[in-house]
Amino acid sequence: MAKRHVIVGAGPAGMHAIETIRRFEPEGSEIHLVCDEPPYARMVLPYYICGDVPESHVYTGGDDVFQKFGVTPHIGVRAERIDPDGKTVTLSDGTTLHFDTLLIATGSSPVRPPIEGLDLPGVTNLWTIEDARRLIEHTGQGKRVVFIGAGFVGMIVLNALYKRGCSLTVIEMMDQILPRMLDAEAARLATDWLAKRGVDVRCGTQAARILQHDGALAVELTAGDRIPADCVVIAAGVRPNVAFVRGSGVEVDEGIVVNERLQTNYPFIYAAGDCAQGPSVLGGKEVHAIQPTAIDHGRVAGANMAGQDVRYDGSLSMNVLDVCGLQIASFGRWDGEDDIVRLANPARPLYRKYVFDGDRMVGGILMGPTGDIMNLTDIGMVKGLVQTGIAMGEWKTYLKETHPLDLRRPYVALGVATRLLKRTLLPLPSDDPRVRPLPAEPDVETDKGPHHKVFVEAYRKVFGHS
Repeated sequence: MAKRHVIVGAGPAGMHAIETIRRFEPEGSEIHLVCDEPPYARMVLPYYICGDVPESHVYTGGDDVFQKFGVTPHIGVRAERIDPDGKTVTLSDGTTLHFDTLLIATGSSPVRPPIEGLDLPGVTNLWTIEDARRLIEHTGQGKRVVFIGAGFVGMIVLNALYKRGCSLTVIEMMDQILPRMLDAEAARLATDWLAKRGVDVRCGTQAARILQHDGALAVELTAGDRIPADCVVIAAGVRPNVAFVRGSGVEVDEGIVVNERLQTNYPFIYAAGDCAQGPSVLGGKEVHAIQPTAIDHGRVAGANMAGQDVRYDGSLSMNVLDVCGLQIASFGRWDGEDDIVRLANPARPLYRKYVFDGDRMVGGILMGPTGDIMNLTDIGMVKGLVQTGIAMGEWKTYLKETHPLDLRRPYVALGVATRLLKRTLLPLPSDDPRVRPLPAEPDVETDKGPHHKVFVEAYRKVFGHS
């Protein structure tokens, strides 16, 4: 009998697992995909809402994809029960699927805060393609939109509706916006930026209920104020979809606990993506509900389901956001305050923060106008320094005391790119990009600074100059 893989969830983790299984097992095995909706890219929905892409570009899988990868789809149903001992999954339509390996990639769902009026017309999340269609229907030039929550997902949706010309108000119960991404000082700069672009940000207050009168909505705050609205977006965070797993014997903490092979406490059951609590590159096990982690998880799980022995070094918590022309990125333990480099220019605004543990960078925040940030490679360099965990030695002092904006010299001198290039997620050869850069030799005589000689020597070593 052919080996049978069952994958529950058609997000990035599930779809990348399918592709990876077929790279190692082109034939001779079955793949069954269970999902309550057709496969599509949730992160593309904001671009669909603001008109940057058509709806057809949101979808990531259909009959052609299923046929290409030899997948039997079970679309429109949910997994309701897992029996690890019997190796079966029971679906919402009563079907029972037997499996040899099972991947749980059920993602996460938006939190519904305890607020009256969440089910009124014009009140929505942005989590499904149906949510996106409702937002398009209820928003447009001059339409009043109130956000309940000012986290990462809320700000992504806000940016899309800003492009649609909506009048925007944000209500956040915490004392700042983006509380899981920015420290207080950076959040103040971001709030000022939004205010100058007409976004009404109200922090430290809560929505008590949502009302409807004569076809219009209003959000009533706990202080008694009422904010009129044509549409209300609930952006109060997300939680892993693990309810159907609890009680099955599969270990669940904040998410489904997995090891470096993405296996649960049952070695033939795997978990990946937003629902998985897996290894962090900075130690321990965490839920990282971000697309890069979901893709990595899916590929590692898929390889191991296909008989390989792939071990994951761990994911890095990170978020990159563009909101109303302001780009923000945070990595790792960005909230540390004990040993940091901080640089702020409110007029631009410009904000940099590097967090250290000894001489290793373990977190960072970068913020500035999109043109400033996107024209640099600093986001990638901070990510690389944190991800490799490289000992920076005197380069930490260079950033702290000499030039906090010059990440290039320590990045090159420490050979971070070389370390990253030597890493591979799967035991497969990389495709040849057919690019052979020939970097220019840096001029030793131009810069007599104390660190320049070290930089030049490292540069020559990395790029092979004599």
